[in-house]
Amino acid sequence: MQGLAGKIGIVAGGGRGIGAATARRLVGEGASIVIGDIEEEWAARTASAIREEGGKAIGVYLDGTKACSQADIVAAALSEFGGLDFYHSNLAGGTQGDVDILDCPEEVLDRSFAINAKSHFLASQAALPVLIERGGGSMIYTSSGAASSGSAFQVAYPMTKNAIHALVRHVARKFGKQGIRANGICPGLVMTEAVAQHLTDEYVETMLETVPHTRLGKPDDIAGAVAFLASDDGEWVNGQVWHVNGGGLFRD
Repeated sequence: MQGLAGKIGIVAGGGRGIGAATARRLVGEGASIVIGDIEEEWAARTASAIREEGGKAIGVYLDGTKACSQADIVAAALSEFGGLDFYHSNLAGGTQGDVDILDCPEEVLDRSFAINAKSHFLASQAALPVLIERGGGSMIYTSSGAASSGSAFQVAYPMTKNAIHALVRHVARKFGKQGIRANGICPGLVMTEAVAQHLTDEYVETMLETVPHTRLGKPDDIAGAVAFLASDDGEWVNGQVWHVNGGGLFRD
């Protein structure tokens, strides 16, 4: 990958799963990374493992739904590494109780919007002024294939993930002339620790049958896409939403 050596980035939601794999990949390409997670111990443990391998990373607490916490993680990148070149906003969750439109409680909808949409909004507000002052940079948002595929059994999560796509295009359109690139990634079924412990073997086999590929996703699959978008190799990609899913969902 060209153009990641010496860059400084943030991975929000980087304590484990896709975020942790992405942090490791970015550091492996030469970047210095601040890992944020609401589970601060996960962030600290992942950062410590990266440092043991010779990389540059710190782990900090991040509640992405709070503007002050988003400001703090940007400040941590500035104080620890001296700048910011990209922010990977990778927070997701709030799916418990999220069922069809007639049975989804209002508080579930509110929680889903806070985690899956508001957090990305606040990340952008915190990071963009710093990126613009630096002369440009990359915002990379994790969305989901659920935003496009449609589900009879979930309503809030797909709604909130669609909101990220609007944010991607707004940021790209508004700040592209100031050197900002904004893109989203929609993972398919990626076998993270959290996903694996909640799925039965039968469900996994059923999902594999629907994907025109030999396997389901790995966190490293998403990490590679994020690394490209953060790097100088991806400097002419702006305002796009990429589906990285093994062909489970075909999109233009």
